[in-house]
Amino acid sequence: MHDILVVDDDDGLRFDLVDYLTIKGFRATGAGSAAACRQTLDRTAPDLVVLDVQLPDGHGFALAREIQSRFGAGCGLVMLTGLAAPDDRVGGLEVGADAYLVKNATLREIEATVRSVLRRLPAPANRPEAAPTPFEVGGWRLSRSEWTLECPNMVPITLTSTEVALLEVMLANPGKACSRADLIATLKRPSMRFNERNLDEVVRRLRRKVEQGSGMTLPIRVAYGVGYSFTG
Repeated sequence: MHDILVVDDDDGLRFDLVDYLTIKGFRATGAGSAAACRQTLDRTAPDLVVLDVQLPDGHGFALAREIQSRFGAGCGLVMLTGLAAPDDRVGGLEVGADAYLVKNATLREIEATVRSVLRRLPAPANRPEAAPTPFEVGGWRLSRSEWTLECPNMVPITLTSTEVALLEVMLANPGKACSRADLIATLKRPSMRFNERNLDEVVRRLRRKVEQGSGMTLPIRVAYGVGYSFTG
């Protein structure tokens, strides 16, 4: 299974593309900025990056050069942008993009391009190894690829995509209060309304699922006036 990173500050497009690629059999994750992209690349080596050009904190061409410098030909690069001028296309290809798509491309066209680029990549053995996952706190281990949370008593709990996204944020910030606004922004989807009541219900269901499945209490605590924290 290939790992795909989608980098785009358009929440709707990013969520839709991540969900679509996941349904199509990829391990897909998203990043909404150049900084978030770099943080993801520090802990994993994707097989391919779908990259926007106009990011809020940097230019996609510069980020493409960083990706090429770090992973070389072992990481595919598909530019997906609203810039359709010939000079923009040439610029994207010159910085190492394997393909250049304009944002009016359909999800099926993007998928077909991703598969085409992946077929041309070197064998996985020639790629840099991914860094170990940092999502382990106090014996609680989150596996994003397997969609499971392993409890300290070694019992695995199967998660939904929403629960994975919630725990990914919280375990990346152990002991720190994650604001409701940030958590809602992480979990919302363009096809559904997501508010504070939905967030509280996700947390309640997850706590109940872990307790019923493992007999352990999930250490998510309410940070009054802020949101939630994972205490480990």
